[in-house]
Amino acid sequence: MGKDIVHWRMLAGMALLAAGPALAQQGGGIARETKVVPIASGDWRGARLADGQPDVQGYWSNTIANHNNFTDPQGGLPGDPNPRAASSTAREERAPSRVSDPPDGQLPYQPWARALQQEFLANFHDPTKPQYVEPLARCAPAGVPKTFTWHGFEIRQFPKYIVMLFDSGSRIIHLDGRPHLPETVKLWNGDSRGRWEGNTLVVEVSNNNAKARLARTGEFYSDQAKIEERFVFERGAQRFNYVATITDPAVFTRPWTVTIPVRRYTEKDEPDGWHYDVALANTSDGHKLHEHYERVCVENNGPFGQVAVQPSRKPGT
Repeated sequence: MGKDIVHWRMLAGMALLAAGPALAQQGGGIARETKVVPIASGDWRGARLADGQPDVQGYWSNTIANHNNFTDPQGGLPGDPNPRAASSTAREERAPSRVSDPPDGQLPYQPWARALQQEFLANFHDPTKPQYVEPLARCAPAGVPKTFTWHGFEIRQFPKYIVMLFDSGSRIIHLDGRPHLPETVKLWNGDSRGRWEGNTLVVEVSNNNAKARLARTGEFYSDQAKIEERFVFERGAQRFNYVATITDPAVFTRPWTVTIPVRRYTEKDEPDGWHYDVALANTSDGHKLHEHYERVCVENNGPFGQVAVQPSRKPGT
């Protein structure tokens, strides 16, 4: 990738971050919808591909906020020394917790696990140990379900499988009924086996390595977690709700559910450096070519610790 493109990406990212919630409220940067509209499971009445799958290919992104805060997506980060992440709106005016069950919007941690999550949160801003560094800041895959809150992503469909392309890696969802990988094999994005039920893609995810955090607020699960994902598409295939239930008796007192609203992005949506995270290149025949930029790993990764600076040097040294 050319240096001028990398430089443009870095400047655009820094500008969006510096503008913070004000720019987001105007429609740029991170979308700020504050409601999750239910979508019912039912029959699929839209277009289908040759193999019979509902056609949901294209570019998508969540509509609430990024992965900063899991239970208060638009509320900023507790303890963040950077004021750009602060919110000036009342809690009831912001988007709901991504935890849709339990009803209180909180993860049902066992006491020891809650204490560890709070320890992660307290040390993310100035990490002194490797475990305090958010893995995504090291360009590791974001994991499930955080991949759906970290920039836009693309869905491609093929006979017997689906591919999801993220800035932080990719996933293959097999639809052919094959068994899961052996339990000894652990993956950042898990091992996915899916099936279509009307307008809903149902995916069973196992074999997670549990190294990813769910957000910058330090939420986590263990490598024993099992996840049932339900991608519930609306009739016009312009939106879907991602509803995932996580069962992990090693960490939680009960299963819990995360809900993330998602909408389709097209050429009619101007790329904003977050949701519609593509470059638009004019081709010889006049149509636009969608290509993901290679993300600069250090870009937009505040507030992860202190910024490295070159120490001042004495003249002549």
